[in-house]
Amino acid sequence: MPDVGDLIGDRYRLVDRIAAGGMGEVWRAVDQTLKRTVAVKVLHSRVMTDASAGERFRREARAMAALRHPGVAEVYDYGETTLPGASGLAYIVMAYVQGQSLSERIAEAGRLGATETLSIVAQTARALQAAHDVNVVHRDVKPGNLIIEPDGHVVLVDFGIALSPDATELTAANQVVGTALYMAPEQLTRSGVIAPAVDIYALGCVAYHCLAGRPPFAGDNPVAVALRRLEEEPPPLPDDVPAAVRDLVASAMARNADHRIPTAAAMAATADAIVESAGGRTGPALAAPAVPRAAGPTTR
Repeated sequence: MPDVGDLIGDRYRLVDRIAAGGMGEVWRAVDQTLKRTVAVKVLHSRVMTDASAGERFRREARAMAALRHPGVAEVYDYGETTLPGASGLAYIVMAYVQGQSLSERIAEAGRLGATETLSIVAQTARALQAAHDVNVVHRDVKPGNLIIEPDGHVVLVDFGIALSPDATELTAANQVVGTALYMAPEQLTRSGVIAPAVDIYALGCVAYHCLAGRPPFAGDNPVAVALRRLEEEPPPLPDDVPAAVRDLVASAMARNADHRIPTAAAMAATADAIVESAGGRTGPALAAPAVPRAAGPTTR
């Protein structure tokens, strides 16, 4: 893998590693041509030998490049190159988002209040709607993929496993792709249809995590978490969470995708309406406006 000072694509000078995972690393870098700070996501060279993983990485670049929304990190460039003494690597150059991941924010605060949670939900839902409008399903919405800038603006990142019309062949019927703590039930079954509803479910799980200080389901391993999601209801949210907020989370997390709040845009509008009805205050004073749902029973 690259190191500090390496020049990627004859243009991007790596400064420091921001994050690392199983697929690759994200670096803060300087664009030597435009003299600006950028984020460079580099795929592990060993992963590049996997044709499916390599194509998934290219697909991430295409999916993100198709989006133009302030809540989605903008893609500037994509390339494949080699470094001295190393095998080939692929990279995506994105806008550098300064801020704190939501996972870090929750760890720092313990749990978040209703108003802060609803702001995060509304902003993320609007970004997801922009993705859904161009037929892109993120499939891995989680606190680690939401960056909160110093002014409270939320940016959705990492479309590495996004599903778009030109890439359905890369996901086998029995392949589970995503983060188990936030995956919708249909992502765990062979017959499940992967549609925008999976992102709505995941955002509901994120909201639950914010409000409770823990994910809705836990387990010793991803399989255990998946089984709990298919067979159990999540524990109730804390008593101080307003009824309107509980209803929104429950609607987003309905087991049956047809019973969830119908669109990400509707989820954002509902979150905004709850805050407005309470005058921006947190606590039990939050009113309970109707939560839009798709046709069908409201039970999960």
